Amino acid sequence: ITPENTELAQLTGFYISGSMLSESFDAVETQIKTIPAGTPILLDVKNIRGEFYYTTNLGQNASSIDSARMDALISYLQQTDHYLIARVPALRDYWFGLENVDNGIFNPNRWSLWMDADRCYWLNPLADGTLTYLIQIATELRLMGFDEVVFTDFAIPDTQAIYFPDDRVAAINDTAAKLVNVCATDTFAVSFSNSTDTFVLPEGRSRLYLENVAAAQAAAIAQRTGLADPEIRLVFLADLMDTRFDSYGALRPVKIN
Repeated sequence: ITPENTELAQLTGFYISGSMLSESFDAVETQIKTIPAGTPILLDVKNIRGEFYYTTNLGQNASSIDSARMDALISYLQQTDHYLIARVPALRDYWFGLENVDNGIFNPNRWSLWMDADRCYWLNPLADGTLTYLIQIATELRLMGFDEVVFTDFAIPDTQAIYFPDDRVAAINDTAAKLVNVCATDTFAVSFSNSTDTFVLPEGRSRLYLENVAAAQAAAIAQRTGLADPEIRLVFLADLMDTRFDSYGALRPVKIN
C-alpha cells in the first residue's frame, strides 16, 4: 500500500557513524532505544575500504562490526518506524577497485590505479560497472526497508595526478542524475554528499548533505546551492546544537559517551 503522503519533509534527527559502531556498539544500541519512534536516523552501512557493516553478497564484511548485530539493529529501527537513512561511500572503494580494475581511475601513465592518501582506490563514475554496482547497493538498501541512501565521496579526486580525460563536472552530475532516475521511487530517496559549487542536485526525490560547515555559514551556503526548497532538500550534519542549522534539515550525532 502506497502511503498517502510521500512528499519529502524537513529532516531533524540523528546520525550514527561507523566509528561510533566500532567503538561501542552497546552504547549505540542503548542510546537508540531512548530516541522517539519515527525520528530520522542516518546509519553508516559501508566504509571507504568497500566493506559492508550488514549482511550482503555485494562485497566483503567489515571485521570491526558484527554484521548480525547490525542486521538486528536495522530491523529494530524499522520496527520502531524510524525514517532510516543509509550512508554509503560511493566512488571511494578499495576492494571493488582492486577486483574491478577497469572501473577504476588510473594514474596518468594508465598502467595502474590511482590511490589516495588513505590508500583507497576511486571508481570511474562513467564506467558501466561502477554504475551497476551503485544501483545494486541502492536497490538492496531499498528492499531492506531503508527510506533513503546518501552517497558520499561522490566526486572526482581533486588532483591532476590522475588520468580522467572526460569533463569531471559533467561526469559527476550525469551519474547522479542516472542514479536518481533509476533508483529513486515515491518512497525512496537517492541523495548525495558533495560540497563543490559545480554539483547539481538532480531533479526528483533527492537531497544534498553537507558536513563540517560553520553555523554562521549555513544560510549563505544554502543560498549558494540554488535549491528552491533548501529547508527540505538540504541537510547539515552538525555536532553543535546551534539553532542556525534548524532552518534546514539537521542531523546530530547520537551521544555514546
